[in-house]
Amino acid sequence: MFSLLIRLRNAFLVRWWRVTVRAALRSLGVELGDRVVFYGWPDVRMALGSRILVEDSAVLCSDHRFTDLGVAKPVVLRTLGPRAQIVIGQDTGMSGTVICSASSVTIGRECLMGADVHITDTDFHPIAPQGRRHEGRPERISSRPVLIGDNVFLGAGVRVLKGVTIGNDAVVGAGSIVTGDVPAGAIVVGVPGRVVGSVYDSAIAQ
Repeated sequence: MFSLLIRLRNAFLVRWWRVTVRAALRSLGVELGDRVVFYGWPDVRMALGSRILVEDSAVLCSDHRFTDLGVAKPVVLRTLGPRAQIVIGQDTGMSGTVICSASSVTIGRECLMGADVHITDTDFHPIAPQGRRHEGRPERISSRPVLIGDNVFLGAGVRVLKGVTIGNDAVVGAGSIVTGDVPAGAIVVGVPGRVVGSVYDSAIAQ
């Protein structure tokens, strides 16, 4: 009887937590689909006029206790200006992922983000040296959309930089930095990332 009460209490606390997180995020303007799961509290900041959409059954893990590799930080979602947007597709899972958008970051369905992945569509500061540290005018800061297809696997610590498109089914190895487009099904490793194989290769598929 005691163990049953403990299980009921824990189930109630989990449900209360998820309802609380959903309500807080919606109050910020985040659009949430059905059955979105939160472990821990994500760190979200939205610029006025921007958009964040998390589609059905996505999982956002911000608590090291709920992922084997642990996470160094909570999930971080940032829109940096008006009309910026972040879209996280249906049934996509991420742990300690950082997404910063000044333009557009779109992630497809059923993607898998390993611990502490970073995805950004902006340089944050100008490349030109004059006044670089304090310059904040968007017209001087380069930003280009990032598009990640369906069923993409980004290993732990991957960095995806501005202007990158990653095709469906691709795999990016842990610690890689992706600076250029990745074909569908490609296996990418290294700094900068380079294609070393394909998930469609018959030997790998087996």
